[in-house]
Amino acid sequence: MIAIIDYGMGNLRSVEKGFAKVAIEAEITSDISVIDRAEAVVLPGVGAFRDCIRNLENLRLIDAVVRSIEKGKPYLGICLGLQILFTESEEFGLCKGLDILKGRVKRFPATDLKIPHMGWNTVKLKKTPPIMEGIEDESFFYFVHSYYVSPKDDDIVAGTTEYGIEFTSMIWKDNIFATQFHPEKSQRLGLKILENFGNLVKRAG
Repeated sequence: MIAIIDYGMGNLRSVEKGFAKVAIEAEITSDISVIDRAEAVVLPGVGAFRDCIRNLENLRLIDAVVRSIEKGKPYLGICLGLQILFTESEEFGLCKGLDILKGRVKRFPATDLKIPHMGWNTVKLKKTPPIMEGIEDESFFYFVHSYYVSPKDDDIVAGTTEYGIEFTSMIWKDNIFATQFHPEKSQRLGLKILENFGNLVKRAG
C-alpha cells in the first residue's frame, strides 16, 4: 500500500484517483502508524512552502516522512513535495525545509513571462529514473508554480524545463523521486508515471 500524505494541502483526491486508474492501491492518510506500515510514500502539494512545513509540523508528520525515506521506502514528491525536500525556500522570507537534499527553492526571475508558470511544458531528461520508463525525452507535462528548486548536487537532477531559465523539474536520488510538474494533471503520461511508481513499489516489496 502507498500512503498519500494528508497534511491539508494538495490535490490528494486527484492523486488517489490517478493511482486507482492504473490499479495501484493508495490511501490518503495523516495517521502516522499507517504511514509507518506503508510500502511507499507520496507527498503532493499545492500552495506556499511555509504553510506546507507548518502543517506537517502541526500534524507531527515530518518525522514519519523522513523515517520512511531513511528506511529506503520509495518516495514520490509532487510540486511542494519536491520543494520541501531541500534545505530552505525564499518564499515569503527564508523558511527551512527538510534538508534531505541540499539546495534552495527560488522564485523565477522577473521577465516578460507570466508567473506562476502554468500549463504544459516539456521535460528534458538528464537521466531516466524508473518512474519515467516508457516515456520519451521532452514529453509534455502540466506545471503550476512560481518557485523552482536549485540543487547543490547536479547529480540528482533527472530532468529540466525551460521557462525563461532552465530549471530543475525532476530529481532522482536512490529511493527519492520528485517532480515539479503534476503527474495527476498530466493525462496519459502522468498516469504512466504513477503506474511506474506503483510497479517500482511492488518490486521493492
